[in-house]
Amino acid sequence: MMEYKGYAAGPIDFDAEEKTFSGTIAGLRDGFHFEGRTATELERAFRENIDSYLELCAERGQQPDRPFNGKILVRTEPELHRKAALHAAIEGVSLSRWISRQIESAR
Repeated sequence: MMEYKGYAAGPIDFDAEEKTFSGTIAGLRDGFHFEGRTATELERAFRENIDSYLELCAERGQQPDRPFNGKILVRTEPELHRKAALHAAIEGVSLSRWISRQIESAR
């Protein structure tokens, strides 16, 4: 995954005709597109795009979008909810912390 300053690239596409890779910054309301012919060019364009976005926000006096705020609403079956809550209780942590640990271990 391509990350920079807390932002991540969305899906990367390849245009065989143009022989370019392109992507967007995941989670932003404003559409920011970047592209490059090589992985190095693509990553440079990604980083430059984020820097430009942050500069534009600063010039306008706006807070930049933060794609993730740490809150997740998870809907699941009652039995899975129960199972997760029991595991959290056994480990002596909150359900949120237990779920966070599961996500961390999935890396």
